[in-house]
Amino acid sequence: MRVVVGLSGGVDSAVAAWMLQSQGHEVHAIFMKNWEDDDDQEYCSANEDFVDAAAVADVLGIELEFVNFAQDYKDRVFAEFLKEYQAGRTPNPDVLCNAEIKFKAFLDHAMRLGADKIATGHYARVRQVGDGFELLKGLDASKDQSYFLHRLTQTQLSKTLFPVGEMQKTELRAKALQLGLPNAKKKDSTGICFIGERPFRAFLNQYIAHQPGPIQDLNGRVIGQHVGLSFYTLGQRQGLGIGGIQHAAPRGRRSHTPGQDAQLEGHHAPWFVAKKDLERNTLVAVQGHDHPALLSQQLVAKDLSWVSGERPDFEGWREEHALSAKTRYRQLDARCEARPSPQGEDLESLTLSFERPQWAVTPGQSVVLYRQDVCLGGGVIWRQGA
Repeated sequence: MRVVVGLSGGVDSAVAAWMLQSQGHEVHAIFMKNWEDDDDQEYCSANEDFVDAAAVADVLGIELEFVNFAQDYKDRVFAEFLKEYQAGRTPNPDVLCNAEIKFKAFLDHAMRLGADKIATGHYARVRQVGDGFELLKGLDASKDQSYFLHRLTQTQLSKTLFPVGEMQKTELRAKALQLGLPNAKKKDSTGICFIGERPFRAFLNQYIAHQPGPIQDLNGRVIGQHVGLSFYTLGQRQGLGIGGIQHAAPRGRRSHTPGQDAQLEGHHAPWFVAKKDLERNTLVAVQGHDHPALLSQQLVAKDLSWVSGERPDFEGWREEHALSAKTRYRQLDARCEARPSPQGEDLESLTLSFERPQWAVTPGQSVVLYRQDVCLGGGVIWRQGA
């Protein structure tokens, strides 16, 4: 087949391109530039990434095209990103970037070039079942990226290959070294999609107006000041500027009962964001990672998207306990039950009830549903509780 691979400059897409070539496909590569504002070498190193991608293409002997999707990214992804932050939610731009840029703008461009398929270096898999396609987790559980791909459609999946989805990352690194790829030891990117690893608060400050206000505990006591609600997310620990000590025992002395010791230790516990009150411009914080205010047994999701194109049969799976979900990327699957909204509602929603409370369920983030290794789709977390 004629396959156009998205070559990012990273090692995953480089090995993906080699695998496609070794399988006998006609491989062409595209480097996507999707961010231009204040693009510099310090944070958003698109120029450096392009040099790395070009070096890989040269080693493999494949053609590389530079394509600028910056305006598409700004219109389809970044505008929504800012809108969500201004509404007090915490969006996940990587999810939208995959759906709107990597598997829409890029896919359309590749098809115009006469491609049969596109390919990326994502750790995920596609399986054809009859006339349909399933999105599966990557075999390396620590690198699986199906969470970020859950909004892909049947049409997109039918045109997509994920060559490294069957590999372990350690295996992939070893192969890159064996092949002599110039980026074999390049560090994985961890920044926001195409924005890079810059200080996030300083970046967001360029685009969103902010109004400082109080940080309160659950009793309404003011314990600090925030710089603007948009700069915080639920479960956040760093950057609150709140000391953890209220009443410390004199040095060398301890209380005489375990209960008193536990209470004293609680005063040293770190603070976490538990709630953002937009009406009062107030941030609510609690002490301790496992504080009840940070745990949720239920959530409601909207803006739903299903890989199969239609809502799964949740009722038919109830007795099998087969449904699980992630409310954030770095999280183990959590068993749950799903209850769709009644027909006739203006915006379809889904209520998830978990066997165990979930930590820091955050409005604006994605909740992604699975049946074992099959990614069913998901939606945007609207609120905690039913």
